[in-house]
Amino acid sequence: MNHDEAATLINQVEGWELLESSTKLRRTFTFKSFIAAQAFAVKVGNISESEDHHPDITYGWGFCTVIFYTHKINGLHENDFIMAAKVSDLIS
Repeated sequence: MNHDEAATLINQVEGWELLESSTKLRRTFTFKSFIAAQAFAVKVGNISESEDHHPDITYGWGFCTVIFYTHKINGLHENDFIMAAKVSDLIS
């Protein structure tokens, strides 16, 4: 996926940002406690495992950062944006 395609799709996943020359998607979610951030990270892990598309997840007290990119192509694919939307839906 080139930069122009990624720049168009990023508008469909609110709160996410493009990184590293449009090769990765990142969003940091905030929470009121460590345990809430950890619980969210587990939910992200579960949905990612069920979809067989695994992000990089970092969490700590009050935050969980999720980064999607397709490891096989070392860049973005449409599925990364689909997964970003599914992760965002976990908050709703």
